[in-house]
Amino acid sequence: MQVIITANASAAAAHAADIVERTLAELEAPVFGLATGSTPVALYQALIERHRHQGLSFARLTTFNLDEYVGLPPGHPQSYRHFMQRELFDHVDIDPANTFLPDGTGDPLEAGSAYEALIEDHGGIDLQVLGIGRNGHIGFNEPTSSLGSRTRVKTLTRDTLKANARFFAPDEFQPSLALTMGIATILEARSILLIATGEAKAEAVARCVEGPLSALVPASALQLHPKVTVIVDPAAAERLELRDYYEFAAAHQRQLHRATPGETP
Repeated sequence: MQVIITANASAAAAHAADIVERTLAELEAPVFGLATGSTPVALYQALIERHRHQGLSFARLTTFNLDEYVGLPPGHPQSYRHFMQRELFDHVDIDPANTFLPDGTGDPLEAGSAYEALIEDHGGIDLQVLGIGRNGHIGFNEPTSSLGSRTRVKTLTRDTLKANARFFAPDEFQPSLALTMGIATILEARSILLIATGEAKAEAVARCVEGPLSALVPASALQLHPKVTVIVDPAAAERLELRDYYEFAAAHQRQLHRATPGETP
């Protein structure tokens, strides 16, 4: 696991965008896993800017989102399909037919296995983008989720519902169930990029990176993956005990990168 501590939240988004752009260039038919939530928005904004002003193309990209609310149709303003259209898809040259989310409107018990099959049909995910919840969830894999879980229905915790309530009007239906990629599904991605910014995420980041492997902190399962990059701003890095080491290691990685042009350390 490589931990990169950037100067600020904007720099974190820019560094994440560099990784996305590099992966797009390296692969003939890239497949990305994407996340919703407040943290990835800055990354998507950076990518839109590069599309508009630097010619970054998404025409060859296929995407699979982590999750979707059960019971919300794609056109609902709080659905994650609507979120992705608003925050990314409508602003770049991606083929809408190549953008997939779990189906929250059909039989939720069948939707999970169908989504798993669809990912497999596309050759698996090359780069999985993740945020992290305050309670350590990734996707909607709440604490106590099985580390071997697959795409399925999850009941959201009270903390998650409270955190997301700001997106819903007081009298609006807020789903308490969601379809989410499982932890085992996420770990099958060939590489993983987790972004976290802000003091509120500091405890979750520390438990993800340095804590014991535990179903109580679903993100800690990322310790099992051979190629994870964690990008954080100083506030989100505040509780990392080995922060000095991560900064030391990152500096030496940059030196290695300069010494071997064209290669990714």
